[in-house]
Order: sequence, then C-alpha cells, then structure tokens
Amino acid sequence: MLLGGTKGVGKEILKASLKKGYNVAFCGRDVEDAQKIIESSNNEDKLYFHKIDLTSIDGIEDYYKETIKRFKKIDALILYAGITPVASLIDTDEDTYDKVFNVNLKAPYFLLKHVLRSMIEQNGGSVVFFGSAHMDYGQEDRTAYALTKGTLYTLSTHVAHHYAKYGIRSNYLVMGWTSTEGELQLREKEGISEEQLKSNASEIIPMGRMLTPNDPVPAVMYFISDDSAMTTGSIMRVTGGEYI
Repeated sequence: MLLGGTKGVGKEILKASLKKGYNVAFCGRDVEDAQKIIESSNNEDKLYFHKIDLTSIDGIEDYYKETIKRFKKIDALILYAGITPVASLIDTDEDTYDKVFNVNLKAPYFLLKHVLRSMIEQNGGSVVFFGSAHMDYGQEDRTAYALTKGTLYTLSTHVAHHYAKYGIRSNYLVMGWTSTEGELQLREKEGISEEQLKSNASEIIPMGRMLTPNDPVPAVMYFISDDSAMTTGSIMRVTGGEYI
C-alpha cells in the first residue's frame, strides 16, 4: 500500500512492485495520471487507485478499507507522499504550515493508525517512511518541511520499538536531492532549467549527481521483502553523500 504513487519515486516503486508480482494500492488527486498508469501496466487486477486529497484526513480510512476489501490484507505500507514548500521560519504563513503538516505528517499518521491494526491481526508487516536529509535541522527556507521529516523519523522508531512484538518492522529511508517532476517544476518556477539544476546539484552532492527517481527503489524493495525480516528501527541514507 502506497501513500502516493502517481508520480516520482512513488510511481517507480509501484512499477517495481508489479514486476515482483505484488498487488499495489496507490492514491492521489490526479485520476487521469492514475488511469494511464493502470492502463499501461497490463496488470489492472493487481492495482487499486483511490482518489484522495491529503491536505485533509477525510478519505484516509476509506482508502484503507477499500484496499483491504480489494486485496484482503496489507503486507507493506510505504509512506511516500509529501510536499516541500519554500519558506523560512520567519516567512511561513499559517496556510503553508498547515498544508505541509497535513500532507507530510497528519495523513501518514492516520493511515498508519488503521494499517497497524490489520498488521497486528495478521502478526506481521513492513512500514517504510520516506525521510529527507532535511530531517535534522533543514535548510533555512525549508523549516516546516524539516520539522515534519524529523517527526516522521521519531514515528518510525516508535513503531519499530513498540510493535516489533507483533512482527511489524519499521524503517526510515532518507532520500536525497532527486529529479522528480515536483522538484523540476519547483525549480522551473524559480527560473532554473533542468540542465542548470543538475549542474548546480553536481557541485553540492559529494557523489557528483542528483538522484534519479529509480535510485531509492532497491532500498524500498529490500525493506518490504522477506530479506529484511529482522531489520527494523534502521535509517538508510540514499543521498549521494549529501547531509544538510
């Protein structure tokens, strides 16, 4: 089960999961994009899309219930969806604060609440949190975003510590600077081309380039597979060596 999945890394996780033969529930606001993914997959019976606006938790429980109805159980929950508003602490207005906390923290929290109950009943499951190199203190113009990512790490370790007795594992994947559609669109609004963005990033990231949307996928596939049966409470950095 994916929180997100129509764009960026989430979309690549969906495709990799299908190749493994997994069923995948994914969500988002863009029905047209979702339909294109389903039609091009040749695996319509293995996909379920739920239209939802994550700025509110209205619909979160329905997404969970419909996924259970369709696939009977949830073996893995991947909490990918997030937004990255550009705002320093002194520039953040209430609307920006509320949106980033609702999408990045409140929506995952309440979806996890429902999924954990079913994982307890089936005595097992894997939760993957998508983190960020901003998690420790963040850049000056990403304050609210950094707070949500730091709190998600606390939530990941909380689940790992308290729910291991039910066979549930929880891990935190730190994703570095990635050339997703959202990042490219954000930089375009700032007047920065994709070529210039990648050139700038190559001078900042120790390993010399931005991540592609495929780079974090192998780590996710490890966390949701039986290969990670005894891996919980961990933090994995897929950042090209970047620390913020």
